[in-house]
Amino acid sequence: MNRNMQQQGGKPMVRPVVAAVAFAVATIAHAQEAKKDDSAQLETVVVTANKRAQNLQDVPTAITVLSDAVLQRNNVKDFDDLPALSPALSVSYSSQPGNYSINMRGIGTFSLGVGVEADVSVIIDDVPYAMQANAFKDLSDVNRVEVLKGPQSTLMGKSSIAGAVNISTKPIDSLWKTKVSTYITDDQEWRVSGSVSGALSDTMRMRLAAGTSSFPGVVKNLTNGKHLNGSDNTNFVGKFEWTPTDQWTVVLSPHASTFNKNCCVSPLRLVSNMNGLYSLNNGFTYASPASQIPVSQILAGITPGPDNVSVRNDYPAGGKANDVGTGLKVNYAFGDTGFLANHTLTSITSWSHYKMTDYQDGDNTDSDVLANALVGGQPTGLHGGLYQTGKFDVKSKTEEVRLISPDKGRIRYVAGLFYGKNDLGRHLERFPAGTYITNYSARAFNTNYAIFANGTIDLTQKTSIIAGLRYNKEDVGYTFDSPLLAPIVTNRSQHHYEDSDSERKTTGKIGLEHRFNPGAMGYVTYSTGHKGKGIDLTSSFNDANFNNGFVAGEDARSVEGGLKLSLLDNRMALDLAVFKTDFDGFQQSAGQTDADGIYRTQLHSIGSVRSSGFEADMNWRVLRDLSLNGSFAYTKAIVTSFPNGPCYSRLNDAGTGGTVVGAGNCIVNNPLFGKANTADLAGMTLPNAPKYKLNLGGQYDIRTDRSYDAFITAAYRWQSKINFRIDQDPTSVQGAYGIFNLGAGLKDKKGAWKFSFNVNNVFNKSYAASMGNVSWGNTMYGSKPTALVNIQQWTPARDYKRYFAARADFAF
Repeated sequence: MNRNMQQQGGKPMVRPVVAAVAFAVATIAHAQEAKKDDSAQLETVVVTANKRAQNLQDVPTAITVLSDAVLQRNNVKDFDDLPALSPALSVSYSSQPGNYSINMRGIGTFSLGVGVEADVSVIIDDVPYAMQANAFKDLSDVNRVEVLKGPQSTLMGKSSIAGAVNISTKPIDSLWKTKVSTYITDDQEWRVSGSVSGALSDTMRMRLAAGTSSFPGVVKNLTNGKHLNGSDNTNFVGKFEWTPTDQWTVVLSPHASTFNKNCCVSPLRLVSNMNGLYSLNNGFTYASPASQIPVSQILAGITPGPDNVSVRNDYPAGGKANDVGTGLKVNYAFGDTGFLANHTLTSITSWSHYKMTDYQDGDNTDSDVLANALVGGQPTGLHGGLYQTGKFDVKSKTEEVRLISPDKGRIRYVAGLFYGKNDLGRHLERFPAGTYITNYSARAFNTNYAIFANGTIDLTQKTSIIAGLRYNKEDVGYTFDSPLLAPIVTNRSQHHYEDSDSERKTTGKIGLEHRFNPGAMGYVTYSTGHKGKGIDLTSSFNDANFNNGFVAGEDARSVEGGLKLSLLDNRMALDLAVFKTDFDGFQQSAGQTDADGIYRTQLHSIGSVRSSGFEADMNWRVLRDLSLNGSFAYTKAIVTSFPNGPCYSRLNDAGTGGTVVGAGNCIVNNPLFGKANTADLAGMTLPNAPKYKLNLGGQYDIRTDRSYDAFITAAYRWQSKINFRIDQDPTSVQGAYGIFNLGAGLKDKKGAWKFSFNVNNVFNKSYAASMGNVSWGNTMYGSKPTALVNIQQWTPARDYKRYFAARADFAF
């Protein structure tokens, strides 16, 4: 690791944390000495976590709320920016955007494909995404992000077993307003967005918002001089509201976006012998070492190391996607009399179509690696290298009808019906020769029917019972075709598979809340969650997968207790929570011996995992002109049962092959699992699950006697070390690190304009978004053909180095 990474994992990392604590203590003392007339208090934070508008401090659930002010202050662009502001969230990156995973409290989807649903749902304006990949684009016109932690299956349904991210877009203004925002950085990122909102008539209002952004990326492609691991986005969001009477409200919300992530490229951190030779795997051989290419030629201009961000690719990387859809929300408010007096009946209908074309450089070089390669002892007759391309095609329809009781009364509830139909297609091709070739088309579909209810019953003026129940029926099915279309191929044949299944599941929630006083509420809840059946629709799908059928779903059992506190005369809101969640039948790639006696790796419901810990969320109006927000999480996300987990390998001392190692207990040729190399991973930490994570941010306004004021912003985040792989490979560890951002600016007192300047990653601390000994699809040899070369890669984060940004906002 480089010097910055090493320091971040040791004692020097304690200093920024101590400084932050000292700053907070000093601020408290200053606040206590503040003038009595400085009586600014916190604004009420309204959330819709229970499918009704409520004060955050009245909701007995652990929630991190990212308000519009926090999102703007931190220049949040897309979903990738949210984990920096919510310690419970993390994102695991993969070889292309369709395989990204959102993790909550250390739990995420570690087996990917259109036949496996996510563990964390993403919902925008009451409409759930059918596939997580659709979330990784610009967050357009967002007003609030609610991070709901722990199982949310009872109210949010499908894909919410570990949590949910509930996003609300900006409301429509009553008076006409036009806003424009621009943003630019010194590393060539730029953004432009605008909105117009207001009343068209006494009964019709509208809001239109659009934006475009571009960032070349932090990885340099020496082949063409361009950058990688960036993105280009264009988006449109509309909102049309019609209120023909006081009782009816109809909102139509169309959206459309296109986005291109030229991503997922991992530069080399280590190549143990730059004087070696290069050889393709995947069924290729070479007539002699003389026909292979020197590593120094393959990596011309690249110096592997902890700061290397250069690659050589002659084929595009990433994915281009577009998404169109609409939502229709109809509310009917009942009058003051009758059986349903003051109730609200809501219908939410949605339709969306998400498509993405993805592509990868299969050999990660720009050399003519096929020229001298042999397949079956014969020349390929080809030039160039390996490449991959694929398509995702996802269609979704949902309908939800719910009845909401009045906010006042001894019994308050929401009850409803839900229908959702998702059709997810995946086509993948790898070419042009050898066993690298893959060509398959898969389609997974699921249809959900549910009835749900959630409510609160007051036992006394201070004590209430919380209860919820959901009954869900899901029909699932798939088709899988792998035709033989390639000219040069080995060990492939044409197959067609299809199957369907169905299951019924009930999830629920029960708890108790008690209000100690107007500013303090405590709660304890027990909830369950469920994730549906899965099928491993990837390039390894075969007869064994088909014969084994669908993989059983996941089940979760969670206990949570918390306090919601309003302190310092409503200047501070402090939410505390402790939790423990057990997941049974966790869906993960593992191995088993099939009836034919052959050991194969595929998707299984492996034993179980557990996530437990402590969380704190704070919003603090220290002074009228000083606001702070912060969150802290201690999370212990571990495997509790995985007897046939994977080992990892190291080069042997002679450098002629791999030595199987493991997490301290690897068994080579384990007879219990078909003589495979396995490790019992019980007690091991899950991938990308930091034990400690902290963020703290704030803004200080400086009032002047002119027509404008000034302000200063700051944000600091820190997390402990993580391992990116479940097999605990020590080469995949990112040490602890902290990132500090600083900003300042001027703003018009009437809100007509605002200019701000930011320094991101002030202390230039380097860190990785992913890391490890990742298979390159090729082999590098040392001075002898039998001496293998050790290879390590990393993915630099967007802010792996310091950069500067300027922003201008205007309102008319």
